[in-house]
Amino acid sequence: MKIAAIQMVSGPRVADNLARARRLLEQAAAAGAELAVLPEYFGFIGDDAPKLGVAEVWGDGPMQGFLAQAARELGLWLVGGSLPLRTAVPGRATNTSLVFDPSGHVHARYDKLHLFRFDDGERRYDEAATLDAGAQAVCFDLPSRDGHRWRVGLSICYDLRFPELYRAYAAAGCELFTAPSAFTALTGAAHWDLLTRTRAVENTCGLVAAAQGGTHENGRRTWGHSRVVDAWGSVLADAPAGEAVVCAELEPAALAATRARMASLAHRRDAQALRVVEAAVSLPPDSSSQSV
Repeated sequence: MKIAAIQMVSGPRVADNLARARRLLEQAAAAGAELAVLPEYFGFIGDDAPKLGVAEVWGDGPMQGFLAQAARELGLWLVGGSLPLRTAVPGRATNTSLVFDPSGHVHARYDKLHLFRFDDGERRYDEAATLDAGAQAVCFDLPSRDGHRWRVGLSICYDLRFPELYRAYAAAGCELFTAPSAFTALTGAAHWDLLTRTRAVENTCGLVAAAQGGTHENGRRTWGHSRVVDAWGSVLADAPAGEAVVCAELEPAALAATRARMASLAHRRDAQALRVVEAAVSLPPDSSSQSV
């Protein structure tokens, strides 16, 4: 299955961002992609108050309408990066990833579980100031054109730092993870390559990470490096910065071969059954006279 990670440098005007996203998705479809993934906040990047101003009602709004139309007209499975959806509490939203099938129907919804907080004394981010975290992990089945049925686990950006989410997806039979992101330039330079490849390797799953990559109108700098990673941890395609369509093929046979030669999922111990002890050492009864 050919997969496209769409890299953007979104700004504060939704209509402009949607027009750019459409052009990039058209390129992905023309390249033969079956699945395209947009980055986190593909439709808007700006300050918190304006972001809440463009937050949509679940099931209605220009960003959701754009995703449905693009998936239908381009014949794509489309993971709509993320967009803000209003909650029942005024002034609050979720950071939500929506999946549309090639008929334009919404197929899955995932609300970001882990909300980003960072403070190094100079830069401070706190998603929880305006967003509510999701309550459950979500996966879906994608029948590809070659007849294989991929099970896909959904995540967003900061989720990459929480391996238990991806292990739960692997235990549920997932073979592919999506991770639309907007990593800061600082954290991206330090951890993006490590996290994306590790989540793939430790679960012998493919991973597609579509990112924001560049300097945005509000001065925010994002890392980019949208990529497709295979189950062995090899980066099949990557784009450093700027708008880009990053395409690569993931083959079911190659994934199965990786899992056969490195069957770590079958070898793992049950985490619930593991007992942690503090530096416990038990010497044999007749060892008291022996030097250690």
